Amino acid sequence: MTGPIADRPTDRPAAPPAAGPNASEVRLAARGTTIAYERHVVSRDLDVDIPAGVFTAIVGPNACGKSTLLRALARLHRPARGAVLLDGADIVRLGTKEVARRVGLLPQSATVPGGMLVRDLVARGRFPHQGLFRQWSQQDRQAVEEAMEMVGVTELAARPVDELSGGQRQRVWIALALAQGTETILLDEPTTFLDLAHQVDILQLCRRLNADGRTVVAVLHDLNQAARCAEHMIVMHEGRVRTTGSPREILTEDLIEEVFGLAAVIAPDPVAGTPMVVPRHLGAVVPAGPDPAGTRSAPTDSTGGPAPQSSADPASAGTSPTARSQQDGQERNTDR
Repeated sequence: MTGPIADRPTDRPAAPPAAGPNASEVRLAARGTTIAYERHVVSRDLDVDIPAGVFTAIVGPNACGKSTLLRALARLHRPARGAVLLDGADIVRLGTKEVARRVGLLPQSATVPGGMLVRDLVARGRFPHQGLFRQWSQQDRQAVEEAMEMVGVTELAARPVDELSGGQRQRVWIALALAQGTETILLDEPTTFLDLAHQVDILQLCRRLNADGRTVVAVLHDLNQAARCAEHMIVMHEGRVRTTGSPREILTEDLIEEVFGLAAVIAPDPVAGTPMVVPRHLGAVVPAGPDPAGTRSAPTDSTGGPAPQSSADPASAGTSPTARSQQDGQERNTDR
């Protein structure tokens, strides 16, 4: 949903108390949050909880405000109204380095200076721990090595990042977030532009990080992947939160129709048993060109059974008009 801000206040209102689950169980939260670029509202009146130690997926159609919400949760975008809370505290009142030590972000379009090595990029994750009286230390070096080992890029440490595949680069960026020592990792469409095998690889890594106790929040486009990986889901529509909860509770045929405009069936995933969205109208398509011998299915009637033959001559069934014409001519010549 978009539109102008009618009366932006000059002073930020005091953040309301956390609602929903106990504050100690909520890592990040938005309370009455309106997010805008200049006077253009992207999301309005958001109220969401990000449970601690849980894999949360943010889903919804294109341009519904998913990435904008994630940026606000990372304190990269200041709300026009309301507040974003980190462990119960207004995130904009916290220091930049303090937030960076607690929340790591993998942006959608991450750029790297040309020629930068993997080890040097991951080492940037230690910046929040540096200061005037604390320079690079053995502890920092160990954190970088452990982060690279955890995501499986140690053997790539001396290679330039811009020479890596898409899946390898995503792993390196996740290693940077881990080197920060954060308990919470936010990922904006981490599987975009990756082939299916690398998508599964990155999502498996995210699940493993969550299993180790980290809070993981990911914007995902694939509903079936989101339902299979996430315990908690936030569904957005037209700049607002439509619903939240576990995929098993909230993914319904009516919701898919309302939010995505798609007629679908919700069936159990044959492997995981999680909800799987199956479009109703994506079936076999009959080719428009000539029918390769016997590949096109036979016509059916309204009941789904075989349609009756239009010709009364059984001998002519399955024969082309041209062949039948030639056959008739031969028969007439024989009768003469």
